[in-house]
Amino acid sequence: MNLETWYYEVVSIDGDYANLRRTDIQSDDLKLVARALLPAEIAEGSRLKYEMMQYKMEP
Repeated sequence: MNLETWYYEVVSIDGDYANLRRTDIQSDDLKLVARALLPAEIAEGSRLKYEMMQYKMEP
């Protein structure tokens, strides 16, 4: 099984959605994600790890 891991930074929060930017590759694209799928404690600047279809806070 090929498990991929991606790293993101929360760029902005707009109501029930957050804009994420990948940090493990060079990209200016933003990904719009429902906050219900993200850890409750996120804030702008938070770093996240996406693995096995889940977002987790990174230290």
